[in-house]
Amino acid sequence: MMATQSPVTPEQFKKLEEQLGTLMRVTTTRYPIDQTPKEVIWTLNKAKLWRYVPALPAEKRHRVPLIFSFALMNRPSILDLRPGNSFVEYMLAHGYDLYLLDWGVPGYEDRHFNMDEYVGDLMPRAVRKMKSVAGSEEFSMLGWCIGAILATAYAALYPDSGLRNLLLLTAPLDFTNREANGFTRWVNEKFFDVDRVVETFGLIPPEMIQYGAKALKPVENYIGNYLRLWDNLDNPEVVESWHAMNTWVNDNIPMTGGFFKQLIQELFRENKLMKGTLKVRGERVDVGRIRANLLNVIAMADHITPPCESESIMNRVSSEDKELFRLQGGHIGIMTGSSARKITWPHIENWLRQRSD
Repeated sequence: MMATQSPVTPEQFKKLEEQLGTLMRVTTTRYPIDQTPKEVIWTLNKAKLWRYVPALPAEKRHRVPLIFSFALMNRPSILDLRPGNSFVEYMLAHGYDLYLLDWGVPGYEDRHFNMDEYVGDLMPRAVRKMKSVAGSEEFSMLGWCIGAILATAYAALYPDSGLRNLLLLTAPLDFTNREANGFTRWVNEKFFDVDRVVETFGLIPPEMIQYGAKALKPVENYIGNYLRLWDNLDNPEVVESWHAMNTWVNDNIPMTGGFFKQLIQELFRENKLMKGTLKVRGERVDVGRIRANLLNVIAMADHITPPCESESIMNRVSSEDKELFRLQGGHIGIMTGSSARKITWPHIENWLRQRSD
């Protein structure tokens, strides 16, 4: 005899209706990320230099300002994801004068931009403006992912610019072991014609780069991510966190063909940064010239930037004060996950506090 199925109660139907409403809301709308107040203090072409409104009076702030350098194909709003889970908010509360070099959205007319423009032109000018506004000849710079490549090149080219502290987060710098990184396999010269791709697009579509990143962990990104949301639809904290992260993940910008080609050919394939043969505006980028205090943060489960790509810089720089900080977690999770506020942010802040007055 077949068992009869119990009818759905009104309470169960109402709960399911609420869950589906939540699911629809967070998958079809944008979360209001990047809420911390800030003002533009400098612009050049598409780039902007933002200054976050200080949370503490001048006499309670650290003397040395901090500037952020983020990746070129992602929005820097990951640094200010949502109230209560914002690295920007955290650092402001601890007395830092914060600045963000926002590279902006390149137009087709910028398609040839590479490190010559980003590191040789934009960064020095933005730094000069920041120093003028902050009233300090010394400063700290934090670079994350590709932003860390740019920050490293800047520190090597301008060791006398007043850079006191260099903080690198999941920095893809050394491609000696090309098999360690899924991206380097995607763009292997045997089957990936970078010249043709750049010639075809000019600006590399963000969807192309995003797909490459997600395809490194397809089950996790295309299935597991949504299963976690479904399993936690009754947990407002998890839902809002997922909503904010999903908004950021799907809000990318194109990369200039010039930088994309340089990244693939000169860094991924030829490893010029570590070999000391990379040039910016005709000047060799020698990481041995880096003298700034160095904090190098590595995510041990990082599939975007494997630890081996970040570790060797420690033996190349001339910095006397340097620390390699290894964390359990992934490329983004170490700065936005549940352990960020408990482990990552306090460690960064404590290290920087001791070197910012």
